[in-house]
This record gives sequence, C-alpha cells and structure tokens, in this order.
Amino acid sequence: MQEPFNAEPPRQALISSYITPVDYFYKRNHGPIPIVDDIERYRVSIGGLLEKHVELSMDELWKLPKYHVTATLQCAGNRRTAMSKARTVKGVGWDVSALGNATWGGAKLADVLELVGIPKLSAISSLGGKHVEFISVDKCKEENGGPYKASIPLRQATNPDSDVLLAYEMNGEVLNRDHGYPLRVIVPGVIGARSVKWLDRIDLIEEECQGFFMQKDYKMFPPSVNWDNINWSSRKPQMDFPVQCAICSLEDVDVASQERVTVAGYAVSGGGRGIERVDISVDGGKTWVEAERCQKKDLPYVASDELHSDKWAWVLFKAVFDAPEHIEIIAKAVDTAANVQPESVETIWNLRGILNTSWHRVRVQKASPVVKSNL
Repeated sequence: MQEPFNAEPPRQALISSYITPVDYFYKRNHGPIPIVDDIERYRVSIGGLLEKHVELSMDELWKLPKYHVTATLQCAGNRRTAMSKARTVKGVGWDVSALGNATWGGAKLADVLELVGIPKLSAISSLGGKHVEFISVDKCKEENGGPYKASIPLRQATNPDSDVLLAYEMNGEVLNRDHGYPLRVIVPGVIGARSVKWLDRIDLIEEECQGFFMQKDYKMFPPSVNWDNINWSSRKPQMDFPVQCAICSLEDVDVASQERVTVAGYAVSGGGRGIERVDISVDGGKTWVEAERCQKKDLPYVASDELHSDKWAWVLFKAVFDAPEHIEIIAKAVDTAANVQPESVETIWNLRGILNTSWHRVRVQKASPVVKSNL
C-alpha cells in the first residue's frame, strides 16, 4: 500500500538470515512518515500523573546504560490474506511476512521512568498512574488528524525483565525514518502496534490509552461478531501475540523440481514464551515430523535459553522430505507453555483479520518428468 506506506518482503527473503536486514523488515504505517530532522532540538517529554515532568534530549538518553534486545516485531494482521479467504475481513492484506527479527539498541524504559521518580517494579505512581502512554509525532486519520498512540501497564514498563526499550538503534545502526528515527518504543512479545515509532511524549495515565488503535482496533472478537453487532468496549486491547509459524521456503502452489523438498520458515511466540518445537506434515496432517532448528553453524542463531533477550526472538526451522506427488504440507508450532496453533482458520476468524495463527499450509506437486523424443 502506498498511502499510508505498508510493505513486506518476499517470504523466502525473510528467512535468509536470523537477524532481518533493515531493508527486508516489514513497514507498517497509519499516516505519512514524519520527518524529524533537527536532532539537536528534539526532545521526548515525560509527564502525566507524575510529580516531576521532564524533557529528555537524545544526548541525555545516550548517557543512560545501553541495552541490546533481540526481538521479533509482528503486525497483528500478519497472515490476514489467508484469513480473508475464509470470510471477508478489513485491513491491510498481509501475506506471511509482516514481521521481522532485529537487535534493538537503546535505554530501558524502566531506567528512564526511574529518572522521574518511578521505582522499578512499580504498578502505580504516587499520583495514581497505572499505565504508560506513548504518543507519536505521527498523525493519522483514525485519530482525527491527531497523533498515533498506545499504552502498556506501568507494571510492565517498570520491570527491567520486560526489556521495554526506548530504542535509537536497529541492527547496530541508527534507526532510519521508516522505523522511527530518532526514537521509538520496543515492547517485546507484544503486537507491533504497541511499539510506537517517532516518539514525542510519554505520559503516565490512570486508565489505558483511549486512542483509536487501543479502543476501536486490534481487538480479538469471536467469529460470531461482525460489523453490525460489534461492541468495542466488550474486549480488551490485544497485547501478547499467540504462538505462530509459517513456511517460507515454498509458495502456494509450488512445483517441486527436485526429488527432495526443503520446508523452512519461522516460529515465534509472544509474552517471552520460547518455541518448544515445530511439527511438519507432508501427508495433509496424518503424520508429523519434528523440524530441526537452524543452528549457529547455519545462522547467527542463539537458542532462547542461552541468551536472556532471545526469549523475545523467533526460531528458524528446516526439514527436508521426499517431494510429494501432490499434497498439502502443514507446519504448526508449540511454545514453551505448551500452547499449540489452532488447526482451522475458521475457528479463530475475526472481523479485523488479526492473529491468524492457524496451521500454515502450502500445496506442492512434483514436477512432471520430461519425456525425451526420439525424433
């Protein structure tokens, strides 16, 4: 989509490396991409239900301890196109690549809030603030021309183990305009809509953010709800994303030209839950084989139990099979809390087309043999 600009990479390119190159990282916008070009004058304001209000320059943020967190950001609408085939939904028509895995660098939000008198592991401020609202420079029509905004609970924001960052680097480089220069929020394990780009203000508020994208979008409704009977206030804003995986080495429908076919892709779960395993079936779900994780010798990959921050990152998987004659190949993931992807997209269909985490299926057929002519 050109206006607002939204883009995802080809699925095979997405899994070419464990860390997604900036050029291949999906782009999600709700309005024109803002320009913040005077870094010397740039400030992020911190206020709301606080006794001490401050404005921080980038110089002041750079002086705080710097952390690196490897985290997968995923749009809540990832795989929406497949859900729309079950029933019509509204939203950007994403395939399977509306996500990316990057190493983000910046200051922990818990450290920043401590500067304004909010101790770590706080659930409420002295003036009654229970949520932290992030407000962008970005303006969008859904907010009636006002700024994009979202919030997370203060308990999460002040917990150092939640690894919430005010990030100014992506993959060791300065953030570019598409990804939030000069400063953005990274909320690991949560749908990408809460990781606000082009940060302008941080406010402590009593209730969760009342903006459009918290109250009238990105909520998970049952299949029985449609636009004629929707009650937005009946559901909480979506935060964590469920266990997810997708096959990226094959398109639907692909023709296998080799005797062996490689089934490769990604798996990720929200909330700090790692991936336990990925199961692959090449006979339409009758039998299953556990896929292999791509190891360090193949990719710059560190298993989730070896590095604290990688609990927020995806796993890349691979399995090789004899090429089927004509069959549906299926992938499903299980996370460390034993959550399993649902089998059918129909059971999780929702009018906004978010969180399609159903089994991922591609249809493959073997190439016809070439018959040599004697003529």
